[in-house]
Amino acid sequence: MNANIRRMLAWKEARDMAKIVLGSLIMGLGYALFLIPHHLVPGGVSGIAIILNYFFNLPVGILILVFNIPVFALGVRVMGSRYGVKSLVGMVLSSLLIDFFYEILKLPSATDNPLLAAIYSGVCIGVGLGIIFRSKASTGGTDTLGQVLSKWTGMTVGMAIMAVDFVIISASGLSFRSWEAPLYGYIVLYISTWVIDRILEGWNHSKMVFINSSKGRQIEEFILFTLNRGGTALKSRSMYLKRDRELLMSVIHRKQISELREFVKEIDPEAFVVISDTYAVLGKGFRSQLMS
Repeated sequence: MNANIRRMLAWKEARDMAKIVLGSLIMGLGYALFLIPHHLVPGGVSGIAIILNYFFNLPVGILILVFNIPVFALGVRVMGSRYGVKSLVGMVLSSLLIDFFYEILKLPSATDNPLLAAIYSGVCIGVGLGIIFRSKASTGGTDTLGQVLSKWTGMTVGMAIMAVDFVIISASGLSFRSWEAPLYGYIVLYISTWVIDRILEGWNHSKMVFINSSKGRQIEEFILFTLNRGGTALKSRSMYLKRDRELLMSVIHRKQISELREFVKEIDPEAFVVISDTYAVLGKGFRSQLMS
């Protein structure tokens, strides 16, 4: 391995560690400012830790660290040793920062409104975990289980975490004897998982369109010269009519989709059109959505 490659790898590792520190800081603030003061249960081992903190006043961060040991071992076994090293840093750092902000600095709650606390804690957790996941690491708990489930099942990481956390949040209602406790927890869970998926998959929802039409040439010119978008013409064959034709494929911005639909409908009402979301688009005319 030459010196340039070693420097590139060292720089990448340094950036990953910086992401882990930043994500852990954001998470720690989310717990200290919003979650713990309002006893909001976000699910996972941290949810269990907050429940125990409520009854026994034990430090949340230390409890999370203790409960994460077996989960961490599972993550290392499934995701590999390099994942284990980074995740160990994320797990320890995020847990210590939670107690540092809440137990040592004793930061006051940022709001007295539990709904606002649920919303902003969800954003903080989602942003923090999303940044950490970008470094191919974890903080243990159900985000490790979520990544394991994502690898095994093909679910998005956010949805996998949601599935694991749902049961724990539901249990908080029994623990606190309150219907509102799990309701606020579901808000935290939904927002955090949505933010995680947006950070991992991209924020710019472009649209991918496939068009099969007898007026393909006119549609192609409309895409190129009116929408100022590119595309690809693929050779296709109708399975029903056994007829060869070109299938047009293009990626366009969301605001252009209605214009394209109206044009296609006007010139060929019989056209077959498929429109789907796409989160990561690289190339001229689109911002890169793949963060390093």
